[in-house]
Amino acid sequence: MPRKRNAHRNADTPTLADVARLAGVSDITASRVVRNKGPIADATRAKVLAAIAELGYIPNRAAGSLASSGSTLMSVLLPSLSNIVFPDVLRGIHTALTETAFQPVIGVTDYDPVIEERILLSFLAWQPAAVILAGLHHTATARRHLEHGRFRVAELMDIDGDPVDIAVGMSHWQAGYDTGKHLVQRGYRRFGYAGHTIASDDRARARYDGLRAALKEAGLLLIAEERVQGGSSTLAGRHLLEAILRKAPGLDVVVFPNDDMAMGGIFHCMHAGITPKEQLGIFGFNGLDIGQALPLPLSTILSKRFLIGKTAAEKLLESRERPAEKTIINTGYEIIEGATA
Repeated sequence: MPRKRNAHRNADTPTLADVARLAGVSDITASRVVRNKGPIADATRAKVLAAIAELGYIPNRAAGSLASSGSTLMSVLLPSLSNIVFPDVLRGIHTALTETAFQPVIGVTDYDPVIEERILLSFLAWQPAAVILAGLHHTATARRHLEHGRFRVAELMDIDGDPVDIAVGMSHWQAGYDTGKHLVQRGYRRFGYAGHTIASDDRARARYDGLRAALKEAGLLLIAEERVQGGSSTLAGRHLLEAILRKAPGLDVVVFPNDDMAMGGIFHCMHAGITPKEQLGIFGFNGLDIGQALPLPLSTILSKRFLIGKTAAEKLLESRERPAEKTIINTGYEIIEGATA
């Protein structure tokens, strides 16, 4: 007669004790297998995993974290998952955590610090072992909880400021400055800027300020600017380039805040019969693969997104205790000369 599924507890949810009993091991041994902690013989691990599969046991990570300082949850708050930049960051985090017992729990803030605060407070009720956020700027309430919480904190993408615990990323002001300096050295003099609203995007604003500083140093100004309200997109980039060239047809280069919008600018050039680089320089930011796959690879700056996520998670894994000294890790960036500027 075939064994009934979860016969030990009839229709009840199987427990770790049921797993241990079926596998013929102690509760502690079964727990070690589930948490992937401590030395376990291969044969013992196989018996416990077979029992888990037979019973349909699912570890209740959340319940354990609420009552224990040994939480295995990492709260990850990212501005967007539709922007390919942040899935790359998340992939880096996932890679660092794959062989550990830690699990990321994801929240999306839509670049809104108030939404970030709300999601953060919700996540903190689960007593995570660590919190990962984008950027160094948060509401006063969120910053207070981050500073006084008994958990590790990693702030990603930006290093221009005062981190709570760990900051991993790059200087966006310097990246903007180096963009301007690079383009001036290549002979451009009539600059335009086409982008999205930067009121809530601290990193885009820092790059914009760095760009203007480099131009001022060279005795130049932004001749024309065009912005779209709301977020960035490829379609918005196409429309913006059309609009800025109508306003200032003599521009010789246009800088975009990201590759998505810069690619939209390339598409307008294709439509209008403008040859990038020869007739108009186009420069982006992020170094996305799709921009490098164009017939004319996009001129841009490579932000090391995967490395940022992976480095942050690995640093958090080093210790559960927050050290007295704050840590700033500069992952740097690279200028990709490309063929559009």
